[in-house]
Amino acid sequence: MVDPVIPGWKIERASRDLIANMAAAAGVSASVFLELMAEHTRSELTIQGIPAWMPEKDRSGELPIDSR
Repeated sequence: MVDPVIPGWKIERASRDLIANMAAAAGVSASVFLELMAEHTRSELTIQGIPAWMPEKDRSGELPIDSR
């Protein structure tokens, strides 16, 4: 790791346990699993910068940009 940090997020215990169980099944630590999950998700980001499986953000009021 180049610049490790400890995130100060609170998540549901069930989510933490799910991540820990998936990591254990994959034979890696929960930290490594989250790193890999984040890297994988990066490849699925939309133009809005969010994963494709999340609802799009409201863009009403934005000016259209001609992509030609």
